[in-house]
Amino acid sequence: MNFTLFVTVALTGILFVAIVTLLARLIAPRSFNAQKEEPYECGIPTRGRSWMQFRVGYYLFAILFLMFDVETMFLFPWATVMKAMGPGGLLSVIFFLFILVLGLAYAWRKGALKWQ
Repeated sequence: MNFTLFVTVALTGILFVAIVTLLARLIAPRSFNAQKEEPYECGIPTRGRSWMQFRVGYYLFAILFLMFDVETMFLFPWATVMKAMGPGGLLSVIFFLFILVLGLAYAWRKGALKWQ
């Protein structure tokens, strides 16, 4: 019973995505010209090499921001059902926040939050 429901939902999702993609390709306006093929950044044509190396600190800072942002979003559903969960739910969220704070302390100690 559960497997049949899963297969039905999965096939419906795949079929819906395929139909919407095909429909978008059929009715989307198309215009091709040479100017659209040129690489640019903020409307100003690039000079020299477009590919350049960035410090890994930028990526690490962005990943840490996303990680803590997504983990914070997990607190909103918990807050809506907090009374129904009881003390077990409170302990699980305290443990979740403890792990989150440990990750923040580790990143701070390693210097990942310094913007230089």
